[in-house]
Amino acid sequence: MKIERRFTRAGADAYAEVDFTITSSEIRNPNGTVVFRLDEVEVPAGWSQVASDVIAQKYFRKAGVPAALKPVKEKGVPDFLWRHVADEKALEEMPEDQRYGGETSARQVFRRLAGAWAYWGWKGGYFSTEEDARAYFDEMQLMLARQMAAPNSPQWFNTGLHWAYGIDGPSQGHHYVDYKTGKLTKSSSAYEHPQPHACFIQSVADDLVNEVASWICGCERPACSSTAPAPAPISPSSVARARSFRAAASPRA
Repeated sequence: MKIERRFTRAGADAYAEVDFTITSSEIRNPNGTVVFRLDEVEVPAGWSQVASDVIAQKYFRKAGVPAALKPVKEKGVPDFLWRHVADEKALEEMPEDQRYGGETSARQVFRRLAGAWAYWGWKGGYFSTEEDARAYFDEMQLMLARQMAAPNSPQWFNTGLHWAYGIDGPSQGHHYVDYKTGKLTKSSSAYEHPQPHACFIQSVADDLVNEVASWICGCERPACSSTAPAPAPISPSSVARARSFRAAASPRA
């Protein structure tokens, strides 16, 4: 792919045109006690407090982020896309309670998301040149900062943790399509190939005639969400109402 720059300049920082500010975020119980508080949260200056709260409370990685990182050189991969892992030697020189922590800046989140996407794209042969990969990396970071683009929630939670920080864990049953073979492959780790999707949607056969047409389900069941409760069975009355609606809506000869 050829990637044309629209919002960034080659050789310049991706955030050159974005002002950042420091804020705080907290959650309180009805009785006023503090459940969560994070000071020194860096976000784009134009973000609302709600947006700042969401990224600080929900999407920042809260633990396991090394205070010192080192790149993992990879042949054939541009150095700006090299993934990083904990620099154990540097960490040993720090106080133990300062070695690992959480994300505190939106820049960290934007970078790990855009970086992982660009890294996967490079490995898969998507970009025509290194300049195109760099342009994608920069443009995507800026678009996230300006809220011009955004992925769904599991991407914010999971994507890039392995690429940016070397965070990993046991396999949790995720599968991915191997770009080399084109085959569905079970991931051997939790974060190298993470869960970036929120819903698992089964295919449906909907001819607007059968008793469980998907448009009936849409009227009776909660919207697809990773946190939605399990849908209730379709009741006979629902089917009856659907039949009446269908009859009324059917064109007359």
